[in-house]
Amino acid sequence: MTSSQSQPDSGPAPQAFQRNLLWRILQILLQLLFVVWFRYRARGLEHLPANSGAILLGNHQSFLDPILVGLPMRRPVSFVARDSLFRVPVIGWILRNTYVIPIKREAASTDSFRASLQRLQEGYLLGIFPEGTRSSGMNLGTIKPGFIALVRRQQVPVIPVGISGADRAMPRGSKMVWPARIRVYFGEPLDSSRVAELCQKGREEEFVAYVKQHLEQACQQAANIS
Repeated sequence: MTSSQSQPDSGPAPQAFQRNLLWRILQILLQLLFVVWFRYRARGLEHLPANSGAILLGNHQSFLDPILVGLPMRRPVSFVARDSLFRVPVIGWILRNTYVIPIKREAASTDSFRASLQRLQEGYLLGIFPEGTRSSGMNLGTIKPGFIALVRRQQVPVIPVGISGADRAMPRGSKMVWPARIRVYFGEPLDSSRVAELCQKGREEEFVAYVKQHLEQACQQAANIS
């Protein structure tokens, strides 16, 4: 079986600083809905690079998280998602046309890694939820080290993103979306010299602990937004 058969097509990479029409339409519609229904607010956008790619590491509370992170952006954010979602009617089409990269849940495939690396090289913001599965409240789950390989290969800013309230809006196992107060905070980029030091082979556990510390701080900052 060839790689093109085993991995869904994530679509051609558009310009990294220009949102396509579907992205813009979804932003307009969802911003209206989220501000009213969730009292949605995002802060810290000034910490995002204006002219380069970056890795956005966020805590994972619900299926809403990619939307919550990408909603305030004036440029595309490329996320990774389970390859099985690309086979769902309508949802798969939306994913292919909103910069999403498919990834196998049981193991990071070579194709997905290359696609993610290429997006960073092209200047995209790449969104990753390193817990891999959803957590609840301020308690982060286990941070998986898969993202470290991308940091080693592409030296771009690594930005912690804290999400607060999404687990109340869409609790795990729920098919309903409830009104809740949702806040998102984009933290300052992690210290580049410290990142370069800790992403070396053999120091993965230290790097994960460093990332978790800053991600917890971003989550607290999100919860503190009025």
